Amino acid sequence: MSTNVWPGGVVDTHAHFFPGGLSAPGPGSDSRWPVLRPDPTDPTQGGIHQGQALFRSVDSRLWDVPDRLASMDTFGIEQQLISPVPVMLTTWADPGPAAAFAREVNDGIAQAVAASGGRLVGLCGVPLQDVEAAITELERAVTGLGLAGVEIGTRVEGLELDDPSLAPFFAAAADLGAAIFVHPMDGGTGAVRRAGQPYDFGLGMLTDTALAATALLTGGVLDRHPDLRIGFAHGCGTLAWAAPRLGLALSIWGEQGRSAAFDDLLRHLWVDTLVLDPAHLPLLVHRFGADHVMVGTDAPFIPGQLTGLAGLLAGGRQHGLTQHDVDAIARSNGRAFFGRVDRA
Repeated sequence: MSTNVWPGGVVDTHAHFFPGGLSAPGPGSDSRWPVLRPDPTDPTQGGIHQGQALFRSVDSRLWDVPDRLASMDTFGIEQQLISPVPVMLTTWADPGPAAAFAREVNDGIAQAVAASGGRLVGLCGVPLQDVEAAITELERAVTGLGLAGVEIGTRVEGLELDDPSLAPFFAAAADLGAAIFVHPMDGGTGAVRRAGQPYDFGLGMLTDTALAATALLTGGVLDRHPDLRIGFAHGCGTLAWAAPRLGLALSIWGEQGRSAAFDDLLRHLWVDTLVLDPAHLPLLVHRFGADHVMVGTDAPFIPGQLTGLAGLLAGGRQHGLTQHDVDAIARSNGRAFFGRVDRA
Protein backbone atom coordinates (compact mmCIF):
# COMPACT_ATOMS: atom_id res chain seq x y z
CA MET A 1 0.00 0.00 0.00
CA SER A 2 1.26 3.49 -0.80
CA THR A 3 2.74 5.42 2.09
CA ASN A 4 0.58 8.33 0.93
CA VAL A 5 -2.62 6.46 1.85
CA TRP A 6 -3.98 5.89 5.35
CA PRO A 7 -5.13 2.26 5.80
CA GLY A 8 -8.89 1.98 5.48
CA GLY A 9 -9.37 5.37 3.86
CA VAL A 10 -10.04 8.85 5.25
CA VAL A 11 -13.09 11.09 5.65
CA ASP A 12 -12.04 14.64 4.72
CA THR A 13 -14.24 17.43 6.11
CA HIS A 14 -12.49 20.48 4.66
CA ALA A 15 -12.48 20.62 0.87
CA HIS A 16 -13.80 23.14 -1.63
CA PHE A 17 -15.80 22.99 -4.85
CA PHE A 18 -16.69 25.56 -7.50
CA PRO A 19 -19.53 24.37 -9.77
CA GLY A 20 -18.67 24.63 -13.44
CA GLY A 21 -20.88 26.88 -15.54
CA LEU A 22 -21.85 29.11 -12.65
CA SER A 23 -23.39 32.26 -14.09
CA ALA A 24 -21.19 35.34 -14.09
CA PRO A 25 -22.83 38.59 -12.96
CA GLY A 26 -23.96 40.94 -15.69
CA PRO A 27 -21.94 43.76 -17.26
CA GLY A 28 -20.96 46.53 -14.89
CA SER A 29 -21.35 44.40 -11.78
CA ASP A 30 -19.03 44.62 -8.81
CA SER A 31 -15.59 43.19 -9.59
CA ARG A 32 -15.62 41.15 -6.37
CA TRP A 33 -17.96 38.53 -7.82
CA PRO A 34 -15.95 35.33 -8.36
CA VAL A 35 -16.00 33.77 -11.81
CA LEU A 36 -14.47 30.41 -12.78
CA ARG A 37 -12.75 30.48 -16.18
CA PRO A 38 -11.31 27.20 -17.45
CA ASP A 39 -8.25 27.51 -19.67
CA PRO A 40 -9.48 27.21 -23.29
CA THR A 41 -6.26 25.43 -24.28
CA ASP A 42 -6.09 23.00 -21.34
CA PRO A 43 -9.35 21.68 -19.85
CA THR A 44 -7.55 20.56 -16.68
CA GLN A 45 -6.49 24.12 -15.75
CA GLY A 46 -8.29 27.34 -15.02
CA GLY A 47 -8.58 30.34 -12.76
CA ILE A 48 -10.95 32.02 -10.35
CA HIS A 49 -11.23 35.65 -11.44
CA GLN A 50 -12.68 38.73 -9.80
CA GLY A 51 -13.37 41.09 -12.63
CA GLN A 52 -10.27 40.96 -14.83
CA ALA A 53 -7.97 40.08 -11.92
CA LEU A 54 -6.85 36.50 -11.37
CA PHE A 55 -7.72 35.58 -7.79
CA ARG A 56 -6.28 32.07 -7.88
CA SER A 57 -5.06 29.53 -10.42
CA VAL A 58 -6.91 26.22 -10.03
CA ASP A 59 -7.20 22.84 -11.67
CA SER A 60 -10.15 20.73 -12.73
CA ARG A 61 -10.43 18.93 -9.39
CA LEU A 62 -12.15 22.09 -8.22
CA TRP A 63 -15.10 21.74 -10.61
CA ASP A 64 -14.97 18.31 -12.27
CA VAL A 65 -16.49 15.45 -10.24
CA PRO A 66 -14.66 12.56 -12.00
CA ASP A 67 -11.34 14.37 -11.58
CA ARG A 68 -12.15 15.03 -7.93
CA LEU A 69 -13.01 11.37 -7.32
CA ALA A 70 -9.84 10.23 -9.09
CA SER A 71 -7.79 12.46 -6.82
CA MET A 72 -9.58 11.10 -3.78
CA ASP A 73 -8.77 7.55 -4.93
CA THR A 74 -5.10 8.45 -5.37
CA PHE A 75 -4.79 9.78 -1.83
CA GLY A 76 -7.09 7.34 -0.04
CA ILE A 77 -9.99 9.74 0.62
CA GLU A 78 -13.07 7.61 1.10
CA GLN A 79 -15.53 10.48 1.51
CA GLN A 80 -15.21 14.25 1.31
CA LEU A 81 -17.28 17.14 2.61
CA ILE A 82 -17.22 19.87 -0.03
CA SER A 83 -18.02 23.52 0.60
CA PRO A 84 -17.90 26.72 -1.44
CA VAL A 85 -14.55 28.41 -1.96
CA PRO A 86 -14.60 31.17 0.70
CA VAL A 87 -14.47 33.91 -1.96
CA MET A 88 -17.91 32.60 -3.01
CA LEU A 89 -19.41 33.72 0.34
CA THR A 90 -20.51 37.10 -0.97
CA THR A 91 -21.77 38.74 2.22
CA TRP A 92 -20.56 42.12 0.90
CA ALA A 93 -23.16 42.15 -1.90
CA ASP A 94 -26.74 43.35 -1.97
CA PRO A 95 -29.00 40.63 -0.52
CA GLY A 96 -30.97 39.93 -3.70
CA PRO A 97 -28.04 39.13 -6.02
CA ALA A 98 -26.24 37.36 -3.17
CA ALA A 99 -29.23 35.09 -2.56
CA ALA A 100 -29.53 34.28 -6.28
CA PHE A 101 -25.81 33.51 -6.46
CA ALA A 102 -26.00 31.28 -3.36
CA ARG A 103 -28.91 29.33 -4.84
CA GLU A 104 -26.98 28.63 -8.01
CA VAL A 105 -23.86 27.65 -6.06
CA ASN A 106 -25.86 25.30 -3.86
CA ASP A 107 -27.66 23.70 -6.79
CA GLY A 108 -24.26 23.02 -8.35
CA ILE A 109 -22.87 21.50 -5.16
CA ALA A 110 -25.95 19.32 -4.83
CA GLN A 111 -25.50 18.12 -8.42
CA ALA A 112 -21.88 17.22 -7.68
CA VAL A 113 -22.95 15.28 -4.59
CA ALA A 114 -25.60 13.42 -6.59
CA ALA A 115 -23.04 12.50 -9.27
CA SER A 116 -20.48 11.18 -6.79
CA GLY A 117 -22.07 7.87 -5.80
CA GLY A 118 -22.03 8.82 -2.13
CA ARG A 119 -18.38 9.89 -2.08
CA LEU A 120 -19.15 13.61 -1.72
CA VAL A 121 -21.25 15.36 0.93
CA GLY A 122 -22.10 19.03 0.54
CA LEU A 123 -22.29 22.25 2.51
CA CYS A 124 -24.14 25.27 1.17
CA GLY A 125 -23.46 28.98 1.23
CA VAL A 126 -26.07 31.53 2.33
CA PRO A 127 -26.54 35.32 2.07
CA LEU A 128 -25.92 35.92 5.76
CA GLN A 129 -26.10 39.72 5.34
CA ASP A 130 -29.87 39.11 5.22
CA VAL A 131 -30.65 36.69 8.03
CA GLU A 132 -34.16 35.82 6.85
CA ALA A 133 -32.92 35.13 3.33
CA ALA A 134 -30.07 33.06 4.77
CA ILE A 135 -32.50 30.95 6.79
CA THR A 136 -34.71 30.43 3.74
CA GLU A 137 -31.75 29.23 1.66
CA LEU A 138 -30.40 27.05 4.47
CA GLU A 139 -33.77 25.34 4.80
CA ARG A 140 -33.96 24.80 1.03
CA ALA A 141 -30.41 23.45 0.88
CA VAL A 142 -30.85 21.05 3.78
CA THR A 143 -34.42 19.85 3.33
CA GLY A 144 -34.72 20.25 -0.46
CA LEU A 145 -31.24 19.60 -1.78
CA GLY A 146 -30.09 17.18 0.91
CA LEU A 147 -26.95 19.12 1.86
CA ALA A 148 -25.49 18.51 5.30
CA GLY A 149 -25.21 22.09 6.46
CA VAL A 150 -23.56 25.40 5.70
CA GLU A 151 -20.19 27.10 5.44
CA ILE A 152 -19.94 30.61 6.87
CA GLY A 153 -17.16 33.14 7.30
CA THR A 154 -15.66 34.33 10.56
CA ARG A 155 -17.54 37.64 10.40
CA VAL A 156 -20.44 39.05 8.43
CA GLU A 157 -19.24 42.40 7.11
CA GLY A 158 -18.18 43.74 10.50
CA LEU A 159 -20.63 41.74 12.61
CA GLU A 160 -19.13 39.19 14.96
CA LEU A 161 -20.84 35.80 15.03
CA ASP A 162 -22.41 36.42 18.44
CA ASP A 163 -24.18 39.56 17.20
CA PRO A 164 -27.84 39.37 18.30
CA SER A 165 -29.03 39.92 14.73
CA LEU A 166 -27.51 36.56 13.72
CA ALA A 167 -29.13 34.59 16.55
CA PRO A 168 -32.14 33.43 14.47
CA PHE A 169 -29.77 31.88 11.93
CA PHE A 170 -28.02 29.74 14.53
CA ALA A 171 -31.39 28.75 15.98
CA ALA A 172 -32.57 27.66 12.52
CA ALA A 173 -29.40 25.63 11.95
CA ALA A 174 -29.90 23.91 15.29
CA ASP A 175 -33.54 23.11 14.46
CA LEU A 176 -32.50 21.66 11.10
CA GLY A 177 -29.66 19.60 12.55
CA ALA A 178 -27.37 21.37 10.08
CA ALA A 179 -23.61 21.31 10.53
CA ILE A 180 -21.87 24.71 10.40
CA PHE A 181 -18.29 24.97 9.13
CA VAL A 182 -16.56 28.27 9.91
CA HIS A 183 -13.81 29.29 7.49
CA PRO A 184 -11.68 32.45 7.60
CA MET A 185 -11.84 34.75 4.64
CA ASP A 186 -8.67 35.44 2.66
CA GLY A 187 -6.51 37.98 4.47
CA GLY A 188 -7.90 37.32 7.94
CA THR A 189 -10.21 40.39 7.73
CA GLY A 190 -7.89 42.70 9.63
CA ALA A 191 -7.27 40.38 12.57
CA VAL A 192 -3.59 41.33 12.78
CA ARG A 193 -1.94 44.73 12.39
CA ARG A 194 0.19 43.86 9.33
CA ALA A 195 -1.42 43.11 5.98
CA GLY A 196 -0.02 41.14 3.08
CA GLN A 197 2.00 37.94 3.08
CA PRO A 198 3.18 36.07 5.04
CA TYR A 199 1.08 37.82 7.70
CA ASP A 200 -2.40 37.26 6.24
CA PHE A 201 -2.01 33.54 5.59
CA GLY A 202 0.41 32.75 8.40
CA LEU A 203 -1.17 34.72 11.26
CA GLY A 204 -4.26 36.64 10.19
CA MET A 205 -6.46 33.72 9.19
CA LEU A 206 -5.56 31.77 12.33
CA THR A 207 -6.22 34.72 14.63
CA ASP A 208 -9.47 35.53 12.83
CA THR A 209 -10.70 31.96 13.30
CA ALA A 210 -9.90 32.00 17.02
CA LEU A 211 -11.73 35.31 17.45
CA ALA A 212 -14.81 33.91 15.71
CA ALA A 213 -14.81 30.81 17.90
CA THR A 214 -14.38 32.88 21.04
CA ALA A 215 -17.36 35.02 20.07
CA LEU A 216 -19.53 31.90 19.84
CA LEU A 217 -18.14 30.52 23.11
CA THR A 218 -18.57 33.67 25.17
CA GLY A 219 -21.53 35.26 23.39
CA GLY A 220 -24.14 32.69 24.39
CA VAL A 221 -24.62 30.90 21.07
CA LEU A 222 -23.46 27.52 22.38
CA ASP A 223 -25.21 28.08 25.69
CA ARG A 224 -28.46 28.39 23.76
CA HIS A 225 -27.70 25.56 21.33
CA PRO A 226 -25.42 23.02 23.02
CA ASP A 227 -26.12 20.36 20.38
CA LEU A 228 -25.24 22.60 17.44
CA ARG A 229 -22.37 21.10 15.46
CA ILE A 230 -19.94 23.92 14.65
CA GLY A 231 -16.61 23.04 13.04
CA PHE A 232 -13.62 25.30 12.47
CA ALA A 233 -11.01 25.24 9.75
CA HIS A 234 -7.27 25.13 10.43
CA GLY A 235 -7.57 23.51 13.85
CA CYS A 236 -9.57 26.53 15.06
CA GLY A 237 -6.56 28.73 14.48
CA THR A 238 -4.75 29.94 17.58
CA LEU A 239 -7.52 29.03 20.01
CA ALA A 240 -6.02 25.77 21.27
CA TRP A 241 -2.95 27.68 22.42
CA ALA A 242 -4.81 30.78 23.67
CA ALA A 243 -7.54 28.94 25.60
CA PRO A 244 -5.85 28.92 29.04
CA ARG A 245 -5.19 32.66 28.83
CA LEU A 246 -8.75 33.33 27.68
CA GLY A 247 -10.03 31.26 30.59
CA LEU A 248 -7.93 33.27 33.01
CA ALA A 249 -9.22 36.52 31.51
CA LEU A 250 -12.78 35.33 31.97
CA SER A 251 -12.10 34.38 35.57
CA ILE A 252 -10.84 37.92 36.25
CA TRP A 253 -13.17 40.03 34.12
CA GLY A 254 -15.95 37.72 32.97
CA GLU A 255 -19.22 36.57 34.42
CA GLN A 256 -19.11 34.43 37.53
CA GLY A 257 -18.54 30.79 36.60
CA ARG A 258 -17.77 31.60 32.98
CA SER A 259 -14.15 30.40 33.18
CA ALA A 260 -15.14 26.82 34.02
CA ALA A 261 -17.94 26.91 31.45
CA PHE A 262 -15.46 28.09 28.82
CA ASP A 263 -13.39 24.91 29.15
CA ASP A 264 -16.53 22.79 28.90
CA LEU A 265 -17.83 24.70 25.89
CA LEU A 266 -14.53 24.25 24.05
CA ARG A 267 -15.32 20.57 23.83
CA HIS A 268 -18.54 21.36 21.96
CA LEU A 269 -16.52 22.66 19.01
CA TRP A 270 -15.20 20.55 16.15
CA VAL A 271 -11.84 21.29 14.53
CA ASP A 272 -9.95 19.98 11.53
CA THR A 273 -6.38 18.70 11.35
CA LEU A 274 -5.08 21.37 8.98
CA VAL A 275 -2.36 22.51 11.41
CA LEU A 276 0.63 21.42 9.26
CA ASP A 277 2.48 19.68 12.11
CA PRO A 278 1.55 16.35 13.74
CA ALA A 279 2.97 17.60 17.05
CA HIS A 280 -0.07 19.89 17.27
CA LEU A 281 -2.64 17.11 17.04
CA PRO A 282 -2.43 15.97 20.71
CA LEU A 283 -3.18 19.52 21.88
CA LEU A 284 -6.26 19.64 19.65
CA VAL A 285 -7.43 16.37 21.20
CA HIS A 286 -6.68 17.72 24.70
CA ARG A 287 -8.65 20.94 24.15
CA PHE A 288 -11.55 19.79 21.98
CA GLY A 289 -11.82 16.07 22.73
CA ALA A 290 -10.73 12.94 20.90
CA ASP A 291 -14.15 12.73 19.22
CA HIS A 292 -14.18 16.32 17.88
CA VAL A 293 -10.97 16.41 15.82
CA MET A 294 -11.45 15.48 12.15
CA VAL A 295 -9.39 15.42 8.99
CA GLY A 296 -9.29 18.53 6.85
CA THR A 297 -7.07 19.00 3.78
CA ASP A 298 -8.37 22.18 2.07
CA ALA A 299 -8.36 20.17 -1.17
CA PRO A 300 -7.52 21.07 -3.85
CA PHE A 301 -5.64 24.11 -2.57
CA ILE A 302 -2.82 24.10 0.01
CA PRO A 303 0.14 22.23 -1.52
CA GLY A 304 1.23 18.97 0.08
CA GLN A 305 -1.78 18.34 2.28
CA LEU A 306 -3.07 15.33 0.34
CA THR A 307 0.34 13.74 -0.14
CA GLY A 308 1.26 14.39 3.49
CA LEU A 309 -2.01 13.31 5.09
CA ALA A 310 -0.98 9.74 5.97
CA GLY A 311 2.23 11.07 7.46
CA LEU A 312 0.35 13.65 9.50
CA LEU A 313 -1.92 10.98 10.99
CA ALA A 314 0.97 8.60 11.65
CA GLY A 315 2.80 11.50 13.28
CA GLY A 316 -0.08 11.89 15.69
CA ARG A 317 0.65 8.37 16.94
CA GLN A 318 4.33 9.22 17.29
CA HIS A 319 3.39 12.24 19.42
CA GLY A 320 1.28 10.30 21.88
CA LEU A 321 -2.18 9.77 20.40
CA THR A 322 -3.63 6.29 20.64
CA GLN A 323 -4.40 4.24 17.55
CA HIS A 324 -8.08 4.49 18.48
CA ASP A 325 -7.85 8.29 18.57
CA VAL A 326 -6.11 8.50 15.20
CA ASP A 327 -8.55 6.09 13.53
CA ALA A 328 -11.46 8.19 14.85
CA ILE A 329 -9.83 11.38 13.55
CA ALA A 330 -9.32 9.73 10.18
CA ARG A 331 -12.90 8.56 9.71
CA SER A 332 -15.68 8.41 12.28
CA ASN A 333 -15.35 11.90 13.75
CA GLY A 334 -15.87 13.50 10.37
CA ARG A 335 -18.95 11.43 9.69
CA ALA A 336 -20.35 12.36 13.09
CA PHE A 337 -19.80 16.04 12.28
CA PHE A 338 -21.70 16.12 9.01
CA GLY A 339 -24.19 13.37 9.86
CA ARG A 340 -27.73 14.64 9.71
CA VAL A 341 -29.70 14.64 12.96
CA ASP A 342 -33.11 13.03 12.55
CA ARG A 343 -35.93 15.27 13.74
CA ALA A 344 -39.31 14.01 14.86
